[in-house]
Amino acid sequence: MEKFRIMFLCTGNSCRSQMAEGWAKYFGDAGIEARSAGIEAHGQNAQAIKVMAEVGVDISQQESIRINGEMLEWADLLVTLCDNADEQCPVISPHTQRLHLPLTDPAKFRGAEDEILAEFRLTREKIRQRVHYVLQQINKSVAAG
Repeated sequence: MEKFRIMFLCTGNSCRSQMAEGWAKYFGDAGIEARSAGIEAHGQNAQAIKVMAEVGVDISQQESIRINGEMLEWADLLVTLCDNADEQCPVISPHTQRLHLPLTDPAKFRGAEDEILAEFRLTREKIRQRVHYVLQQINKSVAAG
């Protein structure tokens, strides 16, 4: 059986989409393949890596990459995690489903280190809930045949 392929997309592929990819790999079964990309590639975010490691999800080896047509063609489902990615996303293949689940960018939050980490943890949990929901919907769809 072919895997169901999910692409998580945000502006810079450093925080939100990286965390979503990590959660999808953590929760997903053998029938799911997840990747992430950005409209731009901003590199990995140390706080995102740190807060994911706190819950046992290692995203440190993931790469920050820029979306391209081949990736869009690869995906069965494109999940945009910010309005910019939703608006800037190139045209996708007719077979690709699209879902918009916007979140504020924790990397733009300003404050003391503990406040910044608290914002990243909040975002991590919101992403966990969204990814869990997406995977449940995929499993229902696959089970329905």
